[in-house]
Amino acid sequence: MSGLFISFEGGEGSGKTTQSDMLVARLEAECGRRVVRLHEPGGTPLGEHIRGWVKDQNAPLMLQAELLLFAASRAELVQRVIRPELSQDAIVVADRYADSTTVYQGNARGLPLEEVTAANAIATGGVWPHLTFLLDIPPDASLRRVGVQTSFDMEGHIVPIARAEDSSFRRFEELSTPFHRKVRDGYLQLAKAEPGRWVVLDASQPMEAVHAQVWERVQELLAM
Repeated sequence: MSGLFISFEGGEGSGKTTQSDMLVARLEAECGRRVVRLHEPGGTPLGEHIRGWVKDQNAPLMLQAELLLFAASRAELVQRVIRPELSQDAIVVADRYADSTTVYQGNARGLPLEEVTAANAIATGGVWPHLTFLLDIPPDASLRRVGVQTSFDMEGHIVPIARAEDSSFRRFEELSTPFHRKVRDGYLQLAKAEPGRWVVLDASQPMEAVHAQVWERVQELLAM
C-alpha cells in the first residue's frame, strides 16, 4: 500500500469531527491527491446500518455483541474502502478507528483487552494508521461542549445528553465523568506505548490552533 492513513481519536466533545473536516479541506486544497473522509462505525452500507442501529437502541447491548458489531463494521470498511484507497495512493482520514474500540470496550467498559485485541486484529487485517492524533481534553470540559448528542453513562451505556442550559445536564455530567476519565486514561496509555504513531494535542485550545499543529505534523509526513 502506498497511500497515507491518518486517524483522529479522543473522547466525546474533543473536536475529532471538526479537525477531521478541517484537515480534509486543507489536503484537498493543497496536496493534489485523492482524499477520503471516513467515520466509524460507518463508511459502507453495513457500517452505516450498524451505526444507526447501535445509536437507536434503548436497551444496552451485551459488551461482546457490541464489540463484534463494531468489528464487523470495521472489517467491511477496511476491505471495501481503506485498503483499496491506500493501494491507489489516496489519503484516508478517519474519525475514529480501532483504537476507539480498545479504549471504550476494553479500558473503559472492562472487556478483557486480549479479546478486544483479537477482534481488532481480525477486523483491521493489519491495516493501521500511519499517524493518529489524540485530541486530549479533561472530561469535565469536553462534556460541556457536547450539546445535544448521545454519549455514555458511568457503565458505558449510550444515553442522551441534555442541553447545557438544562438543569439535568449537571447530573448527567457528574454521572458520566468517571467513565470518560477511563476513556481519557486509556487513550493516553496507548499514545505512550506507541509514540511513533500517536501525536497528543491539547484539544482545549482554539480549533484553529489545534488545526495548525495537525497540519504541521501532516506536512512532515507528506514530505517523507
